[in-house]
Amino acid sequence: MTRATSSSSLTSLTASANASDTSVTAAAVADVSSTVPTMPTATSVPPAIQVRGLHVAIDGKDIIRGVDLTIPTNATVAVVGESGSGKSVTAKALSGLLPERSQTSGEYELFGEPVNLAAGERAWRTIRGTTIVWLPQDPFSSLDPLRRIGQQIADGLRKSDQSYDHRSTRDAVISLLTDVGLDPAVADAYPHELSGGMRQRVAIAAALAPQPRMLIADEPTTALDASTQQTVLDLLESLRASRHMTMLLITHDLALAVERADHLVVFHDGLVVEEGDREQVMHHPKSAYTRELLEAHAKLHVGTRTEPGKDVVIAEHVVKTFAGASVPAVDDVSLHVRAGEIVGLVGESGSGKSTVARCLVGLETPDSGSIAYVDAQGNHVAWSREQAQLVFQNPYGSLNPTMTVRRTLTEALKISGKPHDDAAIRSLMSKVGLESNLIDRKPGTLSGGQCQRVAIARALAPEPKLLVADEAVTALDANIQTHVLETMLDLRERLGLAILFISHDLDTVRRISDRIAVMWHGRIVETGTTDQVMLHPQHDYVRTLIAAMPPSLDDDTAATPTTH
Repeated sequence: MTRATSSSSLTSLTASANASDTSVTAAAVADVSSTVPTMPTATSVPPAIQVRGLHVAIDGKDIIRGVDLTIPTNATVAVVGESGSGKSVTAKALSGLLPERSQTSGEYELFGEPVNLAAGERAWRTIRGTTIVWLPQDPFSSLDPLRRIGQQIADGLRKSDQSYDHRSTRDAVISLLTDVGLDPAVADAYPHELSGGMRQRVAIAAALAPQPRMLIADEPTTALDASTQQTVLDLLESLRASRHMTMLLITHDLALAVERADHLVVFHDGLVVEEGDREQVMHHPKSAYTRELLEAHAKLHVGTRTEPGKDVVIAEHVVKTFAGASVPAVDDVSLHVRAGEIVGLVGESGSGKSTVARCLVGLETPDSGSIAYVDAQGNHVAWSREQAQLVFQNPYGSLNPTMTVRRTLTEALKISGKPHDDAAIRSLMSKVGLESNLIDRKPGTLSGGQCQRVAIARALAPEPKLLVADEAVTALDANIQTHVLETMLDLRERLGLAILFISHDLDTVRRISDRIAVMWHGRIVETGTTDQVMLHPQHDYVRTLIAAMPPSLDDDTAATPTTH
């Protein structure tokens, strides 16, 4: 193998991927579990995880408030809940990944062996990375950008077996890359040279290197399009079955959980409110919160579509290439959005859709092509705050955590030259359905949906003609997604607002959009009305996306077990 993979070789590998896209001993566990009484030996196979009375506090604030949880062995278990529900905190507690300022208590058995939840980091290392491994949401952040892929996978191999020499390590790395569907040449690549789907496969290979018995996958496909998402989840399930692992799949997407898991656990407000096999949770939910999640997709009423008005923005033959890149991020893109119309822009991570958004709102300058806004007199004008505003994916990240809703909206109105008295602020809140009693609250005390509505209200302060929503509901659970989408539909109807709705999630786009444009490798490969694109797709990539969509929860096929 050559010392470095050539640029052309990596381009070929990326294109190919886009197209298809020793457990720890009981003695080691005992070192961690010295303070927990030994439980009687079970006559049957013990559960992978048995937790009783789990409490977690961080900085003195109760996050997990008495969780009892049983995870079957050799199964795929989905843990579902909105942001802040406690699902990831619980998984981190069971992996020894909580920050030092946390306090944890409860009884915990891992594959029948007691584990001390309050053990120190040195003791946890005998379990984490061997018996349990964590597959993070964003593989790019977990991979060292300065080290080659092969070196990083080799770290996990040596963690489980110090006897690996140079030759056997190299062979094992290549074997792992092959197992996850990657060319061995990827071993010599750096993370930034790979696509999002390829990086996620590398992260899976690294997680599997120490041959764990439990894999915790934390939102492993959130940023991936439907086709790549399906490929990654199929790969995980195949590897889980062939290696006789238990997989804990953490997600806010109940439809995905129902399609992929044998057993479901629903978190809400630091508690487990539902636990059971898929059929029981789907057809006989015990919790009101679970019923609300199941009904969320059916709740979204698009209503009667009004005839759109005149063009608000016209982009023609836009090209944008970033410094150091060999191919354009955006390549000859043309699109238009009309008043009172929602256009869905769909594409996988890296397809160029967010670059289009940034060009439209003046955050990036195209290398060539044109972007023009149309004023009331029909003249073509450049971008201004009054023409278009952007709503980002993460409302917690886009809002200042030290500022109240009142101060955030006051600042936005001031900058826009608008009246910013109490009446103006409350009027802005009313437009997005925010209760007036939230006016003096800070982001940290609001739900994800409330924060995103604040972000939308801030974007509406200059009274723009176009709202560009870039993955604006991706991180929200189903029922909160529905509330935010309903807000956008209402704004379109009442204000005649033009909306460019950008997402990798084709199911969400089809539910809200009048027209759809699909991006792939920087180009728009298909565009048309929602019915045209969904019912009569012309491009192979679009057909692949549609085929990969998980069934909707209001579809009778949703409860049908999927063969992987």
